[in-house]
This record gives sequence, structure tokens and C-alpha cells, in this order.
Amino acid sequence: MNSSWVEINSTGLRDNIAALRAAIRSTTEIMFVVKANAYGHGLVPMAETATQAGVRWLAVAHLHEALEIRGALPDVNILVMGVVDAEDVPVLTHERITPIVVSVEHGRTLADAARRANTTLEAHLKVDTGMGRLGAPWQDAPETYHQLRREKGLEIAGLCSHFATVEPNEPQRAEEQAERFLEVARALEAQRGQPLFKHLSSSRAILYHPEWDLDAIRPGICLYGYGTNDPRMRFRTRPFLQWKASVMQVKAVPAHFPVGYYGTYTTDAPTRMAVLSVGYADGYHRALSNRGHVLIRGRRCPVIGRVSMNWVTVDLGPTSEAGAGDEAVLIGQQGDASIWAGELAKICRTIPYEILVGIDGAAERRYLNGASTNPPSQK
Repeated sequence: MNSSWVEINSTGLRDNIAALRAAIRSTTEIMFVVKANAYGHGLVPMAETATQAGVRWLAVAHLHEALEIRGALPDVNILVMGVVDAEDVPVLTHERITPIVVSVEHGRTLADAARRANTTLEAHLKVDTGMGRLGAPWQDAPETYHQLRREKGLEIAGLCSHFATVEPNEPQRAEEQAERFLEVARALEAQRGQPLFKHLSSSRAILYHPEWDLDAIRPGICLYGYGTNDPRMRFRTRPFLQWKASVMQVKAVPAHFPVGYYGTYTTDAPTRMAVLSVGYADGYHRALSNRGHVLIRGRRCPVIGRVSMNWVTVDLGPTSEAGAGDEAVLIGQQGDASIWAGELAKICRTIPYEILVGIDGAAERRYLNGASTNPPSQK
């Protein structure tokens, strides 16, 4: 009763992968993005479930994530999307992990380390087509590749970029980035004399633009069940992570009863109040104070008072029979009622990504392999 926990129905991920696979061509690889503890869902369990569902590529942000996966999955392809150091080259080659290269200088340091280790490192060249973040500027990419082709110890086998924005009602910026990427790809493949392994689209581009699927796609949030509500999108997915906490105490309180720090909420009438075993230390945002809801016994119960470090108080209503030990759903479904990360994100003026990755990584993850609960569309 002293902490919150997370329940993940792994069948939900398999269902979402199947929906995506049915929408794309058979020759396009799915490179599932599992960085940030698989968006709070658990790195290795989600990687294992995805590979069991036929996914052959995984993408992470950092090498330590790749090594954690490699310890469980010896054969899956892994791409590190962050910048690796020269000192990482021996482990990258030994563990068959693919890094990105972001510049001539970066590539040369990796090539030099590979030569000293008497090995060859396979990498993908990251091109900045308009994101303004990592990667060689698209105008310089042909020369960057030309310089790196001369470096023994380094084999550029793939090419990637990342969209800054994909908006169906304002497509010009994404289209410009895609055109730049394809122009670079043609130039580099002409130099190479054979195709590169090309991947450009992450979730939003995948949902709207089949023409940019290329050799691989990099789905993230859409495979975790969010962001697929627009009927113009190619497929639908559903969330499968639920976050829960225990009711620690229930007590009857009178009208005009102040709740929590500084008494920011005062009851209008007599009611029953519950204290839950979760707080902002666990990732439950303070912005949900006096604004959020939880589910208890299938009813939406408003959060009252300020969210504190370890506890949240909610109004059960005067007739509720809930008691200590009952289950409270912070994200998920209970009976016919549901609350998903998208709803919390709107209240907190953020995005579902932050809500999901903000759940305490130390919170227990319980993996359920039963049939999908088939929840209603997320808010």
C-alpha cells in the first residue's frame, strides 16, 4: 500500500504492431523506438515483446540502453540515435550495435578507434534536413559522406534524418525535409554504387505519409497507443499501460473542510475523502492539483487539494463505500470509465510522452499477457 505500480498488457503492444504492419508494405522494416525505458513501459520487456512480434530493429538514445537490450536479445539489430564516443567503438563492434555519425569529425574519431582495434564499425549517417539538432547539414551531406568513405575502419551503411514537424494541414515543411533527404540519398547512393538503408519517418509521419516509409520506419508513441485518433491516419492503436495506486485511508469530512497544503481546496458539503499512495515524487504532476481525476470503484473521483510529494487526496463522494486497500487507477480503465495519459497531458499543458516517461522508473512494472482489454479511444 506504500507505492504506486504500473501494469502493462504486452498483448496490447503486439496488437499495435500488427495494426502497423498491416498498414505498411512488407519490405519496410519496423525500427521500434524503446528509448527512455520504452517510454516508461520497461525497456527489456517491450524489446522482447516487439521481437516476438517480428520486429527486427530497435532504436535507443544511449549506448547503455543498447547494452541492456543486447544482454537479453543477442540477435536483434540495435541503433543508437545519440552520439557515441571513440572509446565506445570496441563494445559497439563486439556487441554488433550500430551508431549514428553526425559529422566528418565524429566519423573520423570513430574510424580511428576502429582501426586501432583492427575492426570495422558499421554506422548510419545522420543528416539534419531541418530539425536543427544532430546531424550533418543536408547541403554538406554529400561531401561529408565523400570524406567518410575514405576512412578505413568505418562503413556508412545507412542514412537517416528526423522531421521537425508533420502537420497534415500545413505539409510544406515536412515535404521540404523529405525532398532534401531523398535528394541527399540519391547523391550518396550514386557515390556508393549501391543502396543505403534509409529511414526517415517517426510516428506522425508514418501515420500520414506512406510515401516516406522507405527501408525502415521508426515508430515510437504510436506503438504505445497514443496519437492515432485522426480518421485520416493509416491505422489505429490503443494504450496498454495502466498506472495504479492504493487507497491508504478513507475518512468522512464535514463541509468547509480545508484539504492539503495551504488549504487550496475546501469541501462544499460533507463527503468522504481518500488518501492515495502516490505523489509528485512518483511522477504524478503537481499541475493535477484540484484538476485531475482518478478512478475508484469505476467512478471518476476528483483530485482535491495540492498533490504532495508522496500522497494525493481525492473526493469519493458522500455515499462511496470505498475503503483502505482499494485500487485507484491514475492512468487506465476501470469498469466503463477511463483516464489516459493524453487527458493528463492536456491538464498539465504538456504531451503524453512526458506523462509516460515521468512515471517513476523504480515503480514496479507488472506484465500481463492476457487478452487486450480493448479500451476506448484515448482522450
